Amino acid sequence: MRHYEIVLLVHPDQSEQVPAMVERYTTVVTEAGGTIHRKEDWGRRQLGFPIQDLHKAHYILLNVEVSDETIDDLKTTFRFNDAILRSMVIRRKDAVTDASPMMKSVEAKKAKDEAQAAANAPRAEAEEVETEAADDSASEE
Repeated sequence: MRHYEIVLLVHPDQSEQVPAMVERYTTVVTEAGGTIHRKEDWGRRQLGFPIQDLHKAHYILLNVEVSDETIDDLKTTFRFNDAILRSMVIRRKDAVTDASPMMKSVEAKKAKDEAQAAANAPRAEAEEVETEAADDSASEE
């Protein structure tokens, strides 16, 4: 068995079906005796250039260890699935299990947004209290 890295670009209108698609492909790999080393959903991202007049796509990364026959079956499945805009399969020497640089940047952005939301929460609560106090004083008059 060999190690492969698979990147899929899924049509943005099919984003709801992405988890089911990933589950289907991981099932194909595991039923063939392969293993999934890494599975990342990068979400919707801007494309470098338009594909089929689309400017965004849903990105998925899979690192698998599987036989040549199974990877050929997966490539055929990718080719005939209209929801997949592009697919890339690369043979790797070793299994890659650590987070990709893309996923690290996605997680860093998410953490930054959460920290910013947490910092803004006390301000919003303070403004809410001030508004309620102003409403109470206006109703007393």
